[in-house]
Amino acid sequence: MSLFDLLQTVPAAFIGACLILGLMVGSFLNVVIHRLPKMMELGWQQQCAELHGETPQISSHPDGDATPHTPYNLVVPRSACPHCNHAISAWENIPVISYVLLRGKCRGCGAAISPRYPIIEAISGILCAYAAAHFGFGLVAAGALLLIWALLALTAIDFDTQLLPDDITLPLLWTGLLFNLFGVFTNLPSAVFGAVIGYLALWSVYWLFKLTTGKEGMGYGDFKLLAALGAWLGWQMLPLIILLSSLVGAVVGITLIVALKHGRNIPIPFGPYLAGGGLIALFWGQTLTQGYLQLLSSP
Repeated sequence: MSLFDLLQTVPAAFIGACLILGLMVGSFLNVVIHRLPKMMELGWQQQCAELHGETPQISSHPDGDATPHTPYNLVVPRSACPHCNHAISAWENIPVISYVLLRGKCRGCGAAISPRYPIIEAISGILCAYAAAHFGFGLVAAGALLLIWALLALTAIDFDTQLLPDDITLPLLWTGLLFNLFGVFTNLPSAVFGAVIGYLALWSVYWLFKLTTGKEGMGYGDFKLLAALGAWLGWQMLPLIILLSSLVGAVVGITLIVALKHGRNIPIPFGPYLAGGGLIALFWGQTLTQGYLQLLSSP
């Protein structure tokens, strides 16, 4: 029996494979979360220098390296401790396991390693395993994995920087349309209308809020993320996604203000709640929508 046949015919093997794949990709997502905002900042600095007729130069390496002209992307340079620049070896980079074996500390200098790294890896692995169990072997599961990874990266980046990079949201939108060209999650017209309505829905809220209060209530990245979710799941899921994300965002916002004395003027990123609503819609959207319609139709 080939590996393909094994994954297709034995659900436990497919779930286990997706768990391992999710853990491994989760490790790479940590690199994306850390480096992509810095890569964007470097790009902005270079563009500003070019607009002023200056020669673009990077004053220092984004991670504190003393070699300012070293290429900086998702592959180069090699991952290292930000405190002592100790290069992370392969065995120190095993998802979750290495963190436990190292007791959450750098082997070079003993500095604490952020627990977010294993948390992202674990969440990625668990969600991928659940997607495999929920959808089974096929294109739907493959698409679900891509959507999960993109939403995880966007959630963490938005928490850190209040940015939703176009480098993720726009490819996510086009990938959703590509999958639904073959009717994987919904039909193509529903996906196209989902992208258009998703963008215009939050765009309208943005301008209504700005014209009313003179303030910006959200960023353009939120529009693009909801458009991407509409492209993946269809316009029918947009009300559910908006409702879920708004409820969770309101509860979290009120909790931060009341319990943690979070300033009312300090912005709270909305992208993570959109991502959470999108994941709920991905797994249980049809069930929730049908249950709601049945509740409305009952006497």
